[in-house]
Amino acid sequence: MGHTQGMLRFLRAHRWARRLSLGVLVLVLFVGGLTGAAFAYVAYRNHQIHRVRVGSLQVSAGPNVGTQTFLMIGSTSRCVLNGKQANAFGSCAQGITGVNSDVVMLLRADQANHTVRILSIPRDLVLQNVRPGQFHKIDAALADGPTQLVKVIEQDFGIPINHFVELNFDSFQGIVNSIGGIRMYFPTPEKDLYSSLNIKTKGCHLLNGFEALAVVRARHLEYGSHLQYYDGSGDLGRIIRDHEFLRVLAGQVASHGLGNPISDNSLIGSIAPQLTVDSGLSVTDMINLVLTFHGISPSAVPQWTLPNIEDHADYMYQGYDYGSVVFPAYPQDQRVIDQFLGLSTPPSSSLPASSVTLSVVDGTANPAGTARASSKLSALGFHVISGGSATPVGPVSEAIVYYKAGHLAQAQRVADSLTGIVSLAEGPTAAGASVTLVTGSNFSVVPLHPHHAAHPSPADVNPLSMLGPVSAGLQSLPWYDPRGC
Repeated sequence: MGHTQGMLRFLRAHRWARRLSLGVLVLVLFVGGLTGAAFAYVAYRNHQIHRVRVGSLQVSAGPNVGTQTFLMIGSTSRCVLNGKQANAFGSCAQGITGVNSDVVMLLRADQANHTVRILSIPRDLVLQNVRPGQFHKIDAALADGPTQLVKVIEQDFGIPINHFVELNFDSFQGIVNSIGGIRMYFPTPEKDLYSSLNIKTKGCHLLNGFEALAVVRARHLEYGSHLQYYDGSGDLGRIIRDHEFLRVLAGQVASHGLGNPISDNSLIGSIAPQLTVDSGLSVTDMINLVLTFHGISPSAVPQWTLPNIEDHADYMYQGYDYGSVVFPAYPQDQRVIDQFLGLSTPPSSSLPASSVTLSVVDGTANPAGTARASSKLSALGFHVISGGSATPVGPVSEAIVYYKAGHLAQAQRVADSLTGIVSLAEGPTAAGASVTLVTGSNFSVVPLHPHHAAHPSPADVNPLSMLGPVSAGLQSLPWYDPRGC
């Protein structure tokens, strides 16, 4: 009894921890945040958390680590599902053994100004080196382990990753069930045959874990009084719904109250055995985070989606059909990444163009167009040399800025002079240059000025009407999507 009372006193004294921005991270920190009379209990629960070695993480530890970025993913592994879940989502026994990242989300916790930011990366974003040396959708990186996904994000976007957190279907459902379900308001009936979502009436509904999972996995949403409308936004629409769901979850975890040892034991017990974190995320680190970021309201946390360009047709790359994909969009991507990282001016803008040796490779069988791009880049001050030509990969292709290890800033300096479908990748360069641009089907070279790098004007954006517009980083929730009630 003394142990229980001590635990209760500690929990009540630290109720502010429930105000962290992201419901899932609240639970991660909460598991590691109990001390004193509850030490033995915490040691038991902490031991249940799975830890994996993740390479390429930026080392950070101690009470004043400055800023930390968590890579948080939702795994598609079906091997933990029970019978009902397997019937709805598939199972390992049925041959659905692939492990992809259904959700790729970054959470940046900045100790200097006590802020939290969230950035989602669309799972269908196609990039180079998603699998070692291969072009894929980013969700495929997890098949080679979390280290590969960390590398892709760090090398292609210049975002340093400090820690890794993974949830699967079962742990997600357990979180919702442990707080007695989650209440969401549906403005209209909604259905998704692929995710098992089936809301027959508008209004406030209490969702159990299985039903909540159906909401966050819905990518084929039908809605309307007679389900006569189809959302059609796929994964991009799902990200918006997921952001709203996380706000609702965080708020309801807070209102549920952290202080009842019985219910809290259920909450912790539902997540710990199914939670995977990197081996460097210690209990001490978790406690430090809780102590630093208390009092943050979920509604005040900005949640971006990486801007992108959607390809409405099946994407063919080197003869392979990738299905529905989205492309990176420069400079909109970089602007949002800078906001996420808290940068007012990109570090690359201070590099003189003359310090970059740039080879240009014709990747579209358009030597005249490549020559024009080379001439424009040379006029901007880059030391431009010819890199020859490469076999076109398809009618639509990314302009890829390759760079040697240690030359990311130089690659970003080149990308700052481009607009359109542009991405970065660490890899082999041509003609001995530190950076190589392989031209793509939809990009252009624009003049670069000091202020221009951080705030390009709309006139600089290459029109891509055949592929659709560049999506916004911050997006509003459509009227028919579920929300808190």
